[in-house]
Amino acid sequence: MASVEELKNIASQVRRDIIRMVNGANSGHPGGSLGCTDFMVALYFNQMNHNKNFTMDGLGEDLFFLSNGHICPVWYSVLAHSGYYETSELATFRKLNSRMQGHPATAEHLPGIRCAAGSLGQGLSVAIGAALAKKLNKEDKSIVYTLHGDGEFQEGQIWEALMFAPHHKVDNIISTIDYNNKQIDGDVDKVLSHRDLKAKLREFGWDVIEVLDGNNMEAVTAALADAKSRTGKGVPVFIMMHTVMGKGVDFMENQHQWHGTAPNAEQTAAALAQLPETLGDY
Repeated sequence: MASVEELKNIASQVRRDIIRMVNGANSGHPGGSLGCTDFMVALYFNQMNHNKNFTMDGLGEDLFFLSNGHICPVWYSVLAHSGYYETSELATFRKLNSRMQGHPATAEHLPGIRCAAGSLGQGLSVAIGAALAKKLNKEDKSIVYTLHGDGEFQEGQIWEALMFAPHHKVDNIISTIDYNNKQIDGDVDKVLSHRDLKAKLREFGWDVIEVLDGNNMEAVTAALADAKSRTGKGVPVFIMMHTVMGKGVDFMENQHQWHGTAPNAEQTAAALAQLPETLGDY
């Protein structure tokens, strides 16, 4: 289990990877990837029981499903630094014949990916199925984790899944929403407001934890540990994680335009100057 300082160092390198990957492909989604870096690093290096010797079944280990698949640059980087494959492969992001597609896919057999993610709203349903399979397999200590975007929560299938899990007492799942209030067309509150999402989740039957600063490593690790302690008690657990889109790069922060825009060479240099190289660039 990595210390908070080690996690911060890893996060800085992951953010560098994200910028370089998206710039190298001249395509991709840097904003949400940068905003969710602290969560992903804390999950893989501090909380989740996972095995770099990847199998699709994942028996005896925790599972993770990225529902908002467009932020895959952060996931690809985290998996690489976790030892699933060489970091040098990050240079192939979104290139022809690459295993690192613009959205996670299973056809390329990239270690760590158990489900294709591109059409928003489906990840929670898939994860609930996996959590129920864990129960059938008597894997009492294994947890299924998911990550979602706040814009994604405008999808109807999400709400069907949110009803299903508490009704069926799926208490081995921890779902997190990246609540940065940004989506491709602007502020979530302006496009289609969730109003009081916390109250809705609780009314549906979820045990809700709110993290006011999802880019604070101490707060994120504490929330994940708290969430884990609440599993196995008859109700699913949900983390509302408030983050900053584009976190770590000043001209990207809180700007929805960076949802799916690649930085040019000058912008990439400016971004990298703000992110210390801690583990070595690929």
